Amino acid sequence: MVNTNNSEDRPRLPPGQHKIRRFPVLQKGSIAHVNRDEYALSIEGEVNNPKRFDLNTLIELQDREITEDIHCVTSWSKFDTTWKGISFEKLFEIVKPKPTANFIEFTCADGGFTTTVPIERTKVPNTLLALSYEGKPINDKHGGPVRAVIPNLYFYKSAKWVKKITFLREDRLGYWERGGYSNKADPWKEQRYSHQD
Repeated sequence: MVNTNNSEDRPRLPPGQHKIRRFPVLQKGSIAHVNRDEYALSIEGEVNNPKRFDLNTLIELQDREITEDIHCVTSWSKFDTTWKGISFEKLFEIVKPKPTANFIEFTCADGGFTTTVPIERTKVPNTLLALSYEGKPINDKHGGPVRAVIPNLYFYKSAKWVKKITFLREDRLGYWERGGYSNKADPWKEQRYSHQD
């Protein structure tokens, strides 16, 4: 299990955040309901080996469990959340990103929600494509069956209901970023809105 909550020289609770025990449910619209039997994840773009995985295959590929703090742009933080899934390191071994792959775009099942992160942000041990939360398959309200977990960014970068991952040469603003939220989204720099980038 990977736990990097205290690995950096910074306060555990980012500025402007408050710690809570519950796990609020927030998204741009209604909760997406994904049929697990029909689910498929496509990985494409700047990769040498594009892939399409069904859910059973993704479950078999799981290789990492992490316990991490998560931070919402709305100012709440939840400590010590545990996720299990597929490390981006393993995904990269399978799809083989090209040298031109600089960003990763997540496309989701809830009406075209997207967000992007620099590929470098996923090349750390505490990021993964998660399939379980606290020992159980991720339910619909928390983004199941598959969601990104990138704890070092505000949690809108940890896309729910992921159905496609696209490796990009150049960045593309996602749903919340086009609406004025920060594209960098670093909680310790309080990059909540685009004017703070």
